[in-house]
Amino acid sequence: MDTTVMIEEHPQIKELMAKRPIVWQNPDYGKRADLPLTRADIFDAVARWERFAPFLAVAFPETAAMNGIIESPLLPLEQMKPAWEALNHQSLAGQLYLKADSQLPISGSIKSRGGIYEVLKFAEQVAMAHTDLTYMDDYSVLATAKYHELFAQYGVIVASTGNLALSVGIMAATFGFKRTVYMSHDARQWKKDKLRANGVTVEELNTDFSSVIPVARAAAAKDDHTHFVDDEGSRDLFLGYAVAGVRLQHQLKVQGIKMDAAHPVVVYLPAGVGGSLSGVAFGLKMIMGANIYPVFCEPTHVPSVTLGMMTKLNEKIAVQDIGLDGLTAADGLAVSRPSRLAGKVMQTLLLGTATFEDDDLYRYLTKLVDTEDVMVEPSAAAGFTAIAPIMAQFPTLAGKDVTHIVWATGGDMMPESERQLDYELGQKLLTKINNR
Repeated sequence: MDTTVMIEEHPQIKELMAKRPIVWQNPDYGKRADLPLTRADIFDAVARWERFAPFLAVAFPETAAMNGIIESPLLPLEQMKPAWEALNHQSLAGQLYLKADSQLPISGSIKSRGGIYEVLKFAEQVAMAHTDLTYMDDYSVLATAKYHELFAQYGVIVASTGNLALSVGIMAATFGFKRTVYMSHDARQWKKDKLRANGVTVEELNTDFSSVIPVARAAAAKDDHTHFVDDEGSRDLFLGYAVAGVRLQHQLKVQGIKMDAAHPVVVYLPAGVGGSLSGVAFGLKMIMGANIYPVFCEPTHVPSVTLGMMTKLNEKIAVQDIGLDGLTAADGLAVSRPSRLAGKVMQTLLLGTATFEDDDLYRYLTKLVDTEDVMVEPSAAAGFTAIAPIMAQFPTLAGKDVTHIVWATGGDMMPESERQLDYELGQKLLTKINNR
């Protein structure tokens, strides 16, 4: 691609090419648009989650206390807030919260929302096609041997760097589906081991992740009984994530957090391919409207959604097209080309994006442990990096009546050894700052 022409049209691309952190303000934010999905679609997904709640409570006893509902806590960060202020040498007038999707049951990441939902819907379709199951039935029956034998005739395939694989793989295994995950060679070993321990076949390819997806898609296409979970463009994945808008609205009300024109809420979402976070952001805007502001956070080496939306080329451009290597310590965000849905749906719903340097992830990760005793994986700390640049870019979002919500996307299933390494790296980086 001719980067000279692109830079003339979009000068910030020069900053992206230089791997410098930027804030991109979406010029189309708030405009009217014809969206491919609606509020009704979200509530249809809510109803499906509710139908499956009896099954989930049986299949995963850890969800029984929530009656089979899979949801994460919204945590006030009273101790992390002054730590953030010290790191950034500025005050944070508003309130700071963590949406702890790192603590979601079953797979410990945001991918529990979309990945599990898509497998649930596939199971429902198979069951209704071959048995007398109806929407009015108690879905706990799906945990019986009769259905397990039925599901064993079908398969589920997904391509993933890890967290989506865990969600899809564990749920597919629970139903009894044949399940295969395609991964790039650089995916975290503990995630591969976890999948195999859950009876999931892992196919590793010696290539970058963007090349893995078409291989997985082709493998699924060979069998009419195999369902492909398409992280680049799945409508079902998207709607599974969008249910988060309904859930967060409820949590804000329960916790007495105001949201209106005078009390805006800013939500900071780490973006890889952008599908899961676009689904969440779509749900937030459709359910809560104009007073909630979604922001995407991306590594300086992999600003795929930023680049796709800025140029409006969306999935037709990859970060390598502007000379970037696509490498980042945030493995969940190491996707060079955005989702087909991300840019198209987010075109008028996303306030903007902010890019960050990898080292900052570890600093915030460590501070979060020290102040709140909450551990997340590196990519899940990305939201903390965007708060200061977004407040600088949008002064109306810097006041005392603003609520800032960092969306922690994963980390609960990390082995202790990995946690310790990440924490210690953060300590070293913080020491460097303190010694300047």
